[in-house]
Order: sequence, then structure tokens, then C-alpha cells
Amino acid sequence: MDLFESSPSEKREAPRPLAERMRPKNLLDFVGQQHLLGPGRLLREMIDAGKLHSLILWGPPGTGKTTLAELLADAADAYCVRFSAVSSGVKELKKIIDEAQRLHRLGKPTVLFVDEIHHFNKAQQDTFLPHVEKGTLLLIGATTENPSFELIAPLLSRCQVLVLYPLSPEEIGMIIDRALQDSDRGIGSWGLAWAAEAREFLIQQSQGDARVALNALETAATVIRREKGQTEITRAAIEEALQKKALLYDKSGEEHYNVISAFIKSLRGSDPDAALYWLMRMLEAGEDPLFIARRMIIFAAEDIGNADPQALQVAVAAKDAVHFVGLPEGKIPLAQATTYLATAPKSNASYKAMLEAARDVDERGALPVPLHLRNAPTALMEKLGYGKEYKYAHNFPDHIVDQEHLPDELKGRKYYFPSDSGYEKAINERIKDWEEKKKEKK
Repeated sequence: MDLFESSPSEKREAPRPLAERMRPKNLLDFVGQQHLLGPGRLLREMIDAGKLHSLILWGPPGTGKTTLAELLADAADAYCVRFSAVSSGVKELKKIIDEAQRLHRLGKPTVLFVDEIHHFNKAQQDTFLPHVEKGTLLLIGATTENPSFELIAPLLSRCQVLVLYPLSPEEIGMIIDRALQDSDRGIGSWGLAWAAEAREFLIQQSQGDARVALNALETAATVIRREKGQTEITRAAIEEALQKKALLYDKSGEEHYNVISAFIKSLRGSDPDAALYWLMRMLEAGEDPLFIARRMIIFAAEDIGNADPQALQVAVAAKDAVHFVGLPEGKIPLAQATTYLATAPKSNASYKAMLEAARDVDERGALPVPLHLRNAPTALMEKLGYGKEYKYAHNFPDHIVDQEHLPDELKGRKYYFPSDSGYEKAINERIKDWEEKKKEKK
């Protein structure tokens, strides 16, 4: 638990990271999120009016969530407490609530800033829920995860969720240029300048994350400064500072679902190039290749079906291959299967037929099996009519028999309507031929 503002003694300690030093102290310094901070926008109105409501700030890392929380708290002239959902528990939270109640009686608001609020468990959320409702606490939660997945509904209903977006290349450029030129809080006194391509490379690699950009700039500048006579921040220095930044992808969070959704939709849209891109996004970010393979198997049956029955075999083979050889070589059969599935003819006729059949099962329950379809292993069952008048298909020309196989209540019901795509066109023609032959036998 700590106040946002550092005491003079804290400021004399070891230098803080560049990203922390460059944190904006007012709206004039803040870069980005103009959909919230532009003239007449919600957060601008809150800050200008000094009136605060409980908020959930949802956005990727390095987009200004903590800074906005500080600006809002300062504007409301509130007692501000930072609480970590990762390292703190209910005991610490109750102490904060006790102090907030005391201050509330004195007319002093308390802002509880909860970083990574998606790590709060239900017990923690339940603890401060009534105090948020009463206004004893003004909650500002910051999260990189979709709040609708992570927060309980009563808490969500009492907080306004505001979405923050990755910073644009222009905005990242403004932030790193300011840090390079600022002699007070930044590294302007070091006398460094950008070498060709270094600035654009850093902007591109930061992926809209200001913290990543500033940390890499500080690391690269520190290395360059140690080299006598060197005054340019080179691309090589930025590459060394960044190493290889992990892609924005959380295997248990929303981005996981976003990227796999984009992958499946690209397959369904018969776009092999986009499908390969999303495949490599997942693999390079460390996704389990067997998770991808399982989704490809489902896709082959659901979206391709009998338009190309071999698609399912290809998907299963890719699963077996990646399980057998592992990574990195397992990427190759996954890529092959991806291009095959993307370019295969599509039909969801089998999937739709399954849903329709399941609906009848759900709505009509366990309808009795017609007597002629039942086995008669005992004399009693035979006497009761089990198996009577059953027509054995192999005893008829072309193995076609005009016989009802559904329960009486569903007689004549059709579920499967093959498309004219790929192999399913041949299936469609075959079924029509059978229907004609059945009519001729009547």
C-alpha cells in the first residue's frame, strides 16, 4: 500500500526507470486516448470538474492506465491508495476500507487504485463491493483482460468500463522523442540522437506500448553512452535492448480468443495467407500447437465436412505429426494443413444437420424406436413384433430400400441437405438418385 506521490526521501533513492520518470503529471503531457480525453470527452470532463466515479480502465500494457488513474485521483483531491491484486490480500484490503470509512466521515474521498484487477478473486471483489456501492471507496481498476470475463457482475454494474487502445506510431514517436530531448526527467543531457532507421524500428517493435518503447530506449542509450565518441542510438542497439519482445498474446486471456478466432475465420473465408499469419502469431507467441491442431480438426468437420472428406484426415494427420515431431519442425505440417483447409471447398451442411437433429432430441425427448428397427433376440420380443417387417437393404437392387428409419413422430423429417460444393455435390446427386429409385419401387 502506498500513496501515488513519492515523498522527498523516496526521490533521493536510486534513479527510477525512464518510463516512470516520464510519466505525465498533467493532461498537457499525456499522449493518446483522445477518445476519452479530447474536449467534451468523459475523462476530460471528470478531470476538469474534479468529480470522480468508479472506473475500470481496460487496455493493453503501456497505454496509460496507471497515469490516468493518478490524474483522476489528483483532480478529485482524494486520498489515494495503490493496491496490488497480485501481492495483497483481503487483510490489507480491510485495513484500507477501515481508513476509507474514517476519512469518509470527515468528508475526504478515498480512491483505491487496483492494478491488475483481473487477478482479484471473488472473495476480494465481494469484500469491497458494498463500499464501492455506498461511495466509501472510489474504485479505479486497471486491467489488460476483458473485465466481463474476470470481474463479478455486481462490481461491473457499479463501475464504468473505459477501453484504452494501443498507442499509434505517431504517439509512440512523440513519447520517445520527448524522453530523448528532456534534460530534466529524460535523457536529453546525454547528447544522443537517432541513427537512420533506429527510431522507426523502435516504434514498430513497441506495438503501441509506451513502456516497452521507453525501457528499450533507456537500455540502448545506456549502452551507447558507455562507448566513447558514440552519440547515435543505432538500430543494432535497439535490437539488443529489445532482444525479442514477446508478442501481445495471453494464452489464458482475451487475446488468446481473439487470435484463434481470426485464424478460424480466415480458414472459413478461404484466405490461406491470413490464416498462415494468424497461425504464426500463435506459434511465435508460445501457443500450444496441439490446441491449434484440435481447433483445425473441429473446423475440418464443421466448416468443410463432406465437401472434402479428406480435410478431416489432413487435420488429424497434422495433429499426429506435430505431436510426434514437436516444435519447431511441427510448424511445417501445421502450415500445410492450414493451407489445405483454407483452400478446400466449404460446407457446413453436416454441422447444421447435427444441430437440427439435436434440437428434435431436445424438444421431443426419447421417442420410441419403431418396432421394425428393433432387434428380437428372444422369443417374447419376436412375439411382441420386434424386428417385424424390417427390410434388409442388401436384399434389394442397388442396396436401396424404401423404409422409414425415424420414429413415427418424425416420419419424413430431413436434416442433411448437401451443398453443391466439392465432393458434396456428388453426395447430393446420389441422394436425389436414391429418392427417384424409391419412388419407382412404390
